Amino acid sequence: MNGKSKKELIRTLKFTLFSVSAGIIQILSFTLMNELLKWNYWVCYLMALLLSIIWNFTLNRKITFKSAANIPVAMLKVLAFYAVFTPLSTWAGDALTNGGWNEYLVLGLTMVTNFVTEYLYDRFFVFGKSIDTAVKSNDKEDGEKRHNG
Repeated sequence: MNGKSKKELIRTLKFTLFSVSAGIIQILSFTLMNELLKWNYWVCYLMALLLSIIWNFTLNRKITFKSAANIPVAMLKVLAFYAVFTPLSTWAGDALTNGGWNEYLVLGLTMVTNFVTEYLYDRFFVFGKSIDTAVKSNDKEDGEKRHNG
């Protein structure tokens, strides 16, 4: 496996692990609202989704994609993704649960769909041109020392 392929594999694994952690946040918050507060599916889903988006965006921008891209612009791009994904998944989830589907099965299917589509969107659109542009101050200083002499 060459260096570029290995780097992409590691990037994909990091995204997966952070998505799992965001998924845990989403499931736990959804469960609390669904079971304790007895809110409608769509309210529980939206609140839980928002919590997981904030968590996932923050970790993936800094650690997975190491992007120095303009944060507000990157956030707007992610917002554009969710401006499409959220209404569609909320509508579909609400329709399925009202049709007798189990809330947790619907949530799981939605989360898998979100994981796959968001990875592709983030990798190629949100951070595609800015991957690995965030340089730690130590890395920058080491590079300057080698360059200067």
